[in-house]
Amino acid sequence: MNHIRKRTQRLAHSSLLLIAVGGCNIGTGGTGEYVVPKQKLRNIDGLDLTAVSRPRTPATEPATRTSVAETIPSATAPSTGPSTQPTTRPTTPPTITYLSLADARRLAMENNLDLKVELLNPTISKQSLTEEEARYEANFTSSLNYAKTDNAVASQLVGSQSETWQFNAGLEIPLRTGGSIRVDTPLSRSETDNQFTFLNPAYTAGPAATITMPLLRGFGVDYNAQRIRVAFYAYQSTQARTKLEVIRVLTDVERVYWRLYAAREELKLRQREYELAVKQYDAAARKFKQETVPEVDLLRAESGAADKFENIIVAEKNLRDRQRELKRLLNAPGLELESTAEIIPATRPMAIAFNLDSEQLSRSAMGQRMELLEEELRIAEETANVRNARSDMLPLVTLEYTYGINGLGPELNDALSQVRSANFQDHRAAIRMEVPIGNEAARSRLRRSLYSRLQRLASKEQRQLQIRQEVFTAVDALEAAWQRILSSRKRVLLAARVLDGEQRQYDLGRRTSTEVLDAQTRLANARQDEIAAVAEYQIAQVDIAFATGMVLGQSQIAWQPTISRDFDPSQRN
Repeated sequence: MNHIRKRTQRLAHSSLLLIAVGGCNIGTGGTGEYVVPKQKLRNIDGLDLTAVSRPRTPATEPATRTSVAETIPSATAPSTGPSTQPTTRPTTPPTITYLSLADARRLAMENNLDLKVELLNPTISKQSLTEEEARYEANFTSSLNYAKTDNAVASQLVGSQSETWQFNAGLEIPLRTGGSIRVDTPLSRSETDNQFTFLNPAYTAGPAATITMPLLRGFGVDYNAQRIRVAFYAYQSTQARTKLEVIRVLTDVERVYWRLYAAREELKLRQREYELAVKQYDAAARKFKQETVPEVDLLRAESGAADKFENIIVAEKNLRDRQRELKRLLNAPGLELESTAEIIPATRPMAIAFNLDSEQLSRSAMGQRMELLEEELRIAEETANVRNARSDMLPLVTLEYTYGINGLGPELNDALSQVRSANFQDHRAAIRMEVPIGNEAARSRLRRSLYSRLQRLASKEQRQLQIRQEVFTAVDALEAAWQRILSSRKRVLLAARVLDGEQRQYDLGRRTSTEVLDAQTRLANARQDEIAAVAEYQIAQVDIAFATGMVLGQSQIAWQPTISRDFDPSQRN
């Protein structure tokens, strides 16, 4: 009996060890997963273009490196309030909101509906991970059976009537290494009319523990944690996609912000253009009264003023569209779509020339772009699939061992006393083996996993090449926008000189109103192109930051997934 007791103790120690393994927390780096640092997933770095800009050579140095306020004529200088020029809108004064770029970012982070949708995705994905980890929770089972029989018998050795009660409480513990431990505590009471039964009623108790363990295929923590590992990779991928969405929304806000700035400056420009056309009409009217110009010249001036007023209508419509688009992105209280509030951009654009290091930006993008991180997580998942597919090619060998203690008595206490004394013990062991003939299904799964991994590796290289192209294209767009600023500024200066000359010639009677109005139009168009170039230069900087997986500026932005206390019992009071 001593050797049996020793084996029983060893079995108990082994069971406790397996239970301890079953209680380990995996799926967060405990089984060799590729774990992305939380800071990389939750923080968005700022891109300081001056840090990646190289000094320009004298041959390529722009003639002017000034702010927009210096490069744009006074008619297009940043506005400091609502326009008082001719307008087609109602005269009711609207609510004025001066909005800086930093405040626009903050409002978008707090209220943007796209972000509210996306910030729930990590929380949803986390529940899928928790669901997979819960597969290894212990499972309590119980059953109660009652049977009463009345059979016709042909011998007095067999009872014709019997009544049986059976109760069982059990605990099943899945193991991280594969297999399971099951503990059962069955109790029963049976009563019969058989005269030869020694115990009537008879109580039985038979607690038993069963260990089932795969030895080859399906064995090991690494194999059995695959579903948790896949869910963990999916959770990290969801966070990466959410970070990408946060960057995209902030980038959209900045783009619309600068387009709103351009639209407001264009409206001011068109209003100024209309004023000049009205002055030209007044001059033509005076000359007509003096009979120094024909009536057709007066009609030309009036027609030109009408054309300029139409430009105001178009510019106001464009301003309302840009303003409404920014309101939609911000979704802030007081800036609803239907509100009449006017948004005045308070941040002034700075047209500073940059000579960016494209290679350095490209290297930064390789470490910052979330699309590449997603590809790496997919490669890690496919690598784990290959390991499991190799294990699936092994034969299925299962070891099962059951240890039980039996008790019997006329009363329940008597049966339990026999169990405590452990005088009647059972030991059962079995080994089952399955070997597929040919094993072609497992071979096909392995080949599929290998090919899928090769495909993911190729996709990563493809994505890297695409990101490099996006960075180089964004840098070229920035340089082109800068050259547009310089070119449009020169056009403005030349167009202003032409207008001045045409005006003097008109005063001398050598030009008509049409020629003066044409010169005014060319000057206004040149100024509009300069405004657009400045706005596009700011947007090009934003696009470079987006291409590198960052946001423009030196500050860092952190985001957090949405967690509702209503659905998290651990967060409730």
